[in-house]
Parts: sequence; structure tokens; C-alpha cells
Amino acid sequence: MDASFAPSPGIAWGRYPQRGDASRPNAAARWQRWLGSLDSFARSILSPLEQGSLRRFAETVEAATLALRLYDDDALQREARRLSTKMRVDGLIDEHIVAALALSCELAARRLGKRPFAAQLIAVRILLSNRLAEMQTGEGKTLAAGLGAAVAAMAGIPVHVLTANDYLVARDCEAMSPLFEAMGLSAAAVTQPMPPEQRREAYRADIVYVTAKEVAFDYLRDRIALGRRRREIDLRLAGNGSDSDRPAPMLRGLCMALIDEADSVLLDEAGTPLILSRMVRDPANEVLMQHAFAMASRLWENRDFRVDRVRRRVELLAAGDARIEAMADAEDDRVWGSRRLRNELISQALAARHLYGRDRDYLVREDKIVMIDEPTGRIAEGRTWSRGLHQMIEIKEGVAITGRTETMARITFQRFFPRYLRLCGMSGTLREARSELRAVYGLPVAKVPLRRPCLRIDQGLHTYVDAARKWRAVVDAVAAAQRSGQPVLVGTESVRDSAVLSSLLGARGVGHRVLNAAQDRDEADIVARAGEPGAVTVATNMAGRGTDILVPAESQARGGLLVLACHRNRERRIDRQLSGRAARQGQRGATRTIAAITDPMVAERLPSLARTLAIRAASPDGRVPRTVGALCFFLAQRGEEIRRKRERVRLIDADERRARLLAIAGEGE
Repeated sequence: MDASFAPSPGIAWGRYPQRGDASRPNAAARWQRWLGSLDSFARSILSPLEQGSLRRFAETVEAATLALRLYDDDALQREARRLSTKMRVDGLIDEHIVAALALSCELAARRLGKRPFAAQLIAVRILLSNRLAEMQTGEGKTLAAGLGAAVAAMAGIPVHVLTANDYLVARDCEAMSPLFEAMGLSAAAVTQPMPPEQRREAYRADIVYVTAKEVAFDYLRDRIALGRRRREIDLRLAGNGSDSDRPAPMLRGLCMALIDEADSVLLDEAGTPLILSRMVRDPANEVLMQHAFAMASRLWENRDFRVDRVRRRVELLAAGDARIEAMADAEDDRVWGSRRLRNELISQALAARHLYGRDRDYLVREDKIVMIDEPTGRIAEGRTWSRGLHQMIEIKEGVAITGRTETMARITFQRFFPRYLRLCGMSGTLREARSELRAVYGLPVAKVPLRRPCLRIDQGLHTYVDAARKWRAVVDAVAAAQRSGQPVLVGTESVRDSAVLSSLLGARGVGHRVLNAAQDRDEADIVARAGEPGAVTVATNMAGRGTDILVPAESQARGGLLVLACHRNRERRIDRQLSGRAARQGQRGATRTIAAITDPMVAERLPSLARTLAIRAASPDGRVPRTVGALCFFLAQRGEEIRRKRERVRLIDADERRARLLAIAGEGE
């Protein structure tokens, strides 16, 4: 299919348009390295040519917009109706894209008070060519996404705009609605609390703002509701209500998705299975779990079991198996005669005890266990661990045990998103993973040029021998910046670290705000004020992603926003996500990283001899030489990136094998 095709429900595309399961060449593992090298080579040759073509496109749109300034509002709306009719016939051909985008720009200036810049027009062109746009923080991704969605919707394509959380879904939909209304388009937001009928009605809109998880779960609900009756005739019957036993599908198909923060969705959350389940109470099973947890507490690490903290798994050793056997023999319950069952339960109990930590992997909120999403630090609403792990953590924390879950349907983003007939997205951090994104999703990456030169000052990595010296240096740096009136955004690795730092800052008398998974309801307000003179904001990895930090002139005069990271993340692009909060749109700003050689990533990935040598090279104040510290973190980070990429490839292959087995058995997801 060429880039001009415009899928929509109807005679040509059917009632529920979607792409079939494309064969992904064990895609991922076999060709990824070749694709990566070819992609890099092609970019080095074609990028200057492509950038010139994109600039000319933006100039053409701007010239067309000038002519529209003479039109009154009624004339613009008539032009929108006329153009939409032609686009529904011809599709997204270049001539129509230029005209529709020019019209969108003029209406955006009138209805939103925002006239798009050339960089935003270039981003729209990239999106409409089914690619990913790397667009830096603060360059106007929200408006660019809205313009791209509006142009596609004019061609009759139902568009799903996917963003990070329900707050941003509602905010962005409300912000862009005046533009959509002026173009004769309908828009709606789908959020987690909405009941089914309200959701179904919202999905009838031309443009739907929704999170990736919500639309994927609604797709699974459609699969369950339709069952095996997925032929076109069945969809027609369900759609017109001719069969009262068959509810109408929630969605109108998978026509087009535009993903904001695409790397977070397509990579960081790629391996997390989305499981639609129902709760089943089983008192006997709960007693077994409590018993297994008690037995696990009697086992010794490195004698009875081994903990692999890098791969996050527990391995029972021969001595542990024998010890469990002996304990089971003393039990009167015949269930413990099943070696597989008791070992699985005890392994989950050991994982809960030794691998999953409070305020790092989960919170205890209102006597319930709430998962924390690792890449973002946000609350993972509605998600639970499977195979009894969630219940084991509940036992560990002494809260009420929820029932076991029974899986009704499941899918991963790696299988879900390739089913969209048109797929595109944007983020500020894509280049490090461009070969993987192309291999897995078939999505090339194109860079959007900055509107203004970047003035960010990188103050480098400062490494210390232990956590105590690291935190002391962080507090000193924050206090010094606050005294000078410079605002500081501090990035921490976990909720626990943010609490530790908050306590230390409080003891020093440094006023600050804390932003982490425990306060996610106030995220937007806290982040928006992080650029005020002398403000100190302590954040987990999410760092208010998706919300602008306003840095007034007074703060810029004091050096602009300082982003201070207290660790190196496990992937370089996540480091760039945090540092991208500083020096937006040509403003002043700086970044600095203060870390310890004992940080978890280095402790897990780097041999103990290398860490010992780095510590011995430290100065009397505990600072590791800059080159030594940089090398240690580079090696650890690179090793972790390779491991995670291989893990994602392994998950793709496992997911495909599972899908083939289900197909043979005649089952769906």
C-alpha cells in the first residue's frame, strides 16, 4: 500500500478495518543487525536530501496559508467541506495534504491562537508518510499531532491519537477541539472510568484521544464479543443491531494510530502482556499461597535458591528442592504432592520477597498493592502481576489477598500495533532504537530540525564511590542552585530514592516539591511550576513527560532550568528524555548527572573487579576520575541495552509461537 491510502469503515475496507497478522520474519532476531547497519548508512546519505525536501514542503504550506488569510470563517469552513469530499475520493495525495494542512494552520491561528512553525509542518509530513518523527521536547508535539490527525480525518480516516495518561488524553482533546470543530470534524476522549456505552459512542468520533492500553483492551473486548464470528457478514449484523445477542463492536476498526511518546509505548512497554481477565475467588488457593510464602521464608539464598537480579528471576537449587520435598512430606495436604505446583508457588513467593520492593516496584495505597511502571515511574492503573506473584506480594505486605485472575484474552503491543493500517508517532528520543523500530514495527525514523539552536550546557557525569557521598553531592548542588535562584529538576530512579532525597533536602532546609508515582494526580501542576526562580522539583523517571515546564525570563537570567540526574538510566534514550526538559526552544539551561559506582545498574552489569579498581582510583573526597566513571557507566549501560533488546526479540518470538499454537487450536488471543 502506498502512503496515500485512506482506510475507513465501509464497502471497500469492511466494517472493522484492520491489518491481518503480518509475518514478522523472526524478523526481529534474524535481520535486525542488517537492518540497523543499512538504516544508518541510508540516513547518512539521504538525510540531507530529505531534510531539503521537507523544508520545501513546509515553505509550500506556509505560502498556501498566506492566501487563506483573506478568507472569512464561513469561507474557510466551506473550503474544508469541499476539500474533505475530494480527499475521501483521492486519499492523502500530496496536493491535498498541502491544502488541508494550510487550512488547518489558518484555523489553528484563529481558533487556538497558535500559528504552526515550519518544524511542526515537517513533523506532520513525516507522520502522514507512516513514519516516526523524532521531535525534541518543547517543539510543539501536541499541536503537530493534532494537525496530523485533522488532515487524516479529513480523508475519512478514523484516527486514534494515543498519549501517556488519562490527564493528557482529556487535556489534549479539549485543547484541540476548537480546531477540529472549525474543520467540521468530531473529537472525543476515552478514559479509564468511562462505561462501555459511553466508550462506544466516543469511538464513533473522527478523532479519538485515548491511551494505548485503553484502546488495546477495548480491541480485546471486541475480539471476545465477536468471538470467532469475525466475518464481514457477522460484523454487519453486529453493527446494525440485527442480532440482539451480538453487541456492536467498541471500535470502528484499526485504521490509523498516531502515538505520542512512541518509544515509551513501542519499546518500554512492548513486552508487557495486556491481559483481559476476570477475578475468581478461590479460598483454598489463598491458603496454599500463604502456606507457600511461609515455606519460602525458611529457605536460604545461595544455598537453597539463587536470585538473578538482572533477569529478575529465582532459581531453586538442588538443596532447596530437597528441603521443600522434606517440608512437603510433613504436610497432610495431598496438593503438596505435586512437585511442579509447590515449586512454582514457592518460586513466586521468593520473587516477591527478594526481587520486588515497596516504593520501587509497587506502592501500598489504601491497603492495596498498586504497580509502578518502571520506565515512567507512574502508577500502572488496573495492572496486576500474573501467576500468583501479585497475591504473594499482598501476603508480603499484609494486605487483603485478591482473587486469582483467569485470563480471557491477551495481546502485546508488538502484536497489536502492526494491525493498524496506518501507524505513525513521535517522540524526542528515537534514534538509538531506530533499527529495532523498523525491524519490529516497520517504522522508519526521521528527525525534525530544531526551530532554534539548542543552548543546553552539559555539565557531565560526576561519579562517587558510594550512595552516601552521591546524595551529599546532590544536596550540595541543589542548595547552591537554589541560593542563586536557578530552578532545578532532580531526576531519581525510584519512589524510594525520591523519598530519601526529599528527607535530606528537608534536613538541609531546602524547600522543594516531590513528584513521583505517589503524587501522580498533581503531576501537571508540579511540573508546570518547576521552572520558577529557585524552585526545586524532585521527580522519578516520568519527570512530567507530556507537560510543559514554563521557564520565565527571571529564571533564564540565572542560567535556566538545571536538570540534575541522580543516576544513569538503563538506556541512553531515557537519559535524553530527562535532559530534554532543559533548554527548550532555544532557552538557556543545563544538565548534570551525579551517580555512584554502587548504583544498581553498575552493580549488576559490571564485574566486581572493575568496580573495585574504580573505587581505588577515587580521590580522598570520594570522587571517581571522570573518565573512569564514564567508562564504567558506558559499559554497564551498553550491556543493559543489549540485554533488553534481546529480551524484546525473545518476547516477540515467544508471542508468535504462542499465537501459532492458539491458531492451530482454533482459539484467538
